[in-house]
Amino acid sequence: MAVAFTFPGQGSQAVGMGKDLADQFPEARLVFEEVDAALGENLSKLIWEGPEETLTLTANAQPALMAVSLAAMRALEARGFSLKDKVAYVAGHSLGEYSALAAAGFVSIGDAARLLRTRGNAMQAAVPAGEGAMAAIIGLEQVDVEAACAEAAKGSVCQVANDNGGGQLVISGARAAVELAAKLCTEKGAKRALMLQVSAPFHSALMAPAAETMREALAGVAKQAPVVPVVSNVTVTPTSDPDEIARRLVEQVTGRVRWRETVEWFGASGVSSLYEVGAGKVLSGLARRINRDIATGAVGTAAEVEAALAALA
Repeated sequence: MAVAFTFPGQGSQAVGMGKDLADQFPEARLVFEEVDAALGENLSKLIWEGPEETLTLTANAQPALMAVSLAAMRALEARGFSLKDKVAYVAGHSLGEYSALAAAGFVSIGDAARLLRTRGNAMQAAVPAGEGAMAAIIGLEQVDVEAACAEAAKGSVCQVANDNGGGQLVISGARAAVELAAKLCTEKGAKRALMLQVSAPFHSALMAPAAETMREALAGVAKQAPVVPVVSNVTVTPTSDPDEIARRLVEQVTGRVRWRETVEWFGASGVSSLYEVGAGKVLSGLARRINRDIATGAVGTAAEVEAALAALA
């Protein structure tokens, strides 16, 4: 049975993440040094020492999470692990798609760091502070959430941004529309409708300026076919074509993160084990709610690297 690697998105960050990887694996430490050099700043110090509110800023969290994921990958590879030989597919949640692509050789670590810094800044700049919002809707059918979004939008923007599975959908758009849609979802029977503490309305049509920025940024980096097919957030299909991957990354800025469908696709494609590579265990928890037949594992600490190497030998 096949193995897939997944890479976490924003929200998984924590001060101190990746420190024991850097301490125990020289190859992992080199990843952090490479990211620091690419960005021209000591992001590693922020990752390991905080403050948390600065690490959480979109422009910092995105390259930071990628750095931890790639440090974990390099730790595995330093012990003889081969992504190409052992893993059938990779995928990442939102920014995690860039981590997945860097792990599979589509872009260099330095370029991935610069792309994610550009992406974070562009997403932040696309909408004036306070004008956008996101909300998590728990326990309501997707068709009902979409109907609430359509009713609330009324010429504005309100749409499903993330289908995370386990009955959790995230909506995004103009603040007034999202607040109204959240209220409508509660009236339709949602268990919870929770406004999220985010800095911008990610994965909505309001991110169109950021999508154009990423189109230009991706055109300017060297790209290679990944050694493992990457399952796209926006299409839930695997591809190894560099130009197609770049197009999907541009679409991803304004498009829906279809994570429930991604895990379902893995199950239908013979994947029996999912490993979450990087910080936290958010994706592992979602996967268990979506498909209990798929085993989950994490590779975010030195101990977890050793356990994964033993399991995947």
